[in-house]
Amino acid sequence: MRISPKVRMNRLFANGRCLDVAIDHGVCNEPSFLDGLEDIAGVVDQLVTARPDAIQMNFGQADLLQERPGKDKPALVMRIDMGNPYNKTRHRHMWAVLQNEHEPLTGALAMDAACVVVNLFMLPDEPDLFRQCVQNIARVRADCDKYGMPLMIEPLAMLANSERGGYMVDGDAEKIVTLTRLAREMGADIVKADPTTEAADFHRVVEAARCPVLVRGGGKEDLRTVFDKSAALMAQGAHGMVYGRNIYQHANPRAVVAGLMAIIHEGADGAAAWDRYTGAN
Repeated sequence: MRISPKVRMNRLFANGRCLDVAIDHGVCNEPSFLDGLEDIAGVVDQLVTARPDAIQMNFGQADLLQERPGKDKPALVMRIDMGNPYNKTRHRHMWAVLQNEHEPLTGALAMDAACVVVNLFMLPDEPDLFRQCVQNIARVRADCDKYGMPLMIEPLAMLANSERGGYMVDGDAEKIVTLTRLAREMGADIVKADPTTEAADFHRVVEAARCPVLVRGGGKEDLRTVFDKSAALMAQGAHGMVYGRNIYQHANPRAVVAGLMAIIHEGADGAAAWDRYTGAN
């Protein structure tokens, strides 16, 4: 009998929506990503109290969530790949590899993850990096089918390193839609997609995915702007968010989660989410 990925996806999606708080940034080997994550055990404590739907982590830190007693805690989303595109200086050789090439789901299964996530990098003049990502996804997809593990693919169309220092998001709707469609063609159960420059274009990403789409947060922004943008993207059909620095780099992550959960699960607009945030401080 084939095990359906919906068995695990039900742990992620309450009323078809999900807030996944990403704290898997240590695997990027970029010092600026670790601001706010120095005491990762303390961050996990705060997030469990805040009660998002999921927390995204790597195998080496997942015990901080999964060894907690009791069943009332966020689901685990586990990143199972790593790469070097995020550093401010461009590397001579760009790479993306599975953390366990021969048995890529071993850690996720051992830690009772509800989902695994793998990158699909599209960087200017880096076709080999793209090829590596395609190979990673193809390798993982087979095991996900075998074990009923939902596969989240993260299609990332990025600007050249020379434009802003460090590979940054390219919000071009055509690029994001095309790469999202490729993620779906490769068997994505969930897509974690960058927002389009114009939020009104994001419905095209949702249509291309034909599966739940969670919006990637990227770098830290003004929080009121984050709430307004998040509400606009949800109105375009997004199923939730995967936010990291916009949560864990704030002084009160619990209050930020409260505002975002209001947008995702209650249909709040940016102003109402802001009120929820300030009320939780």
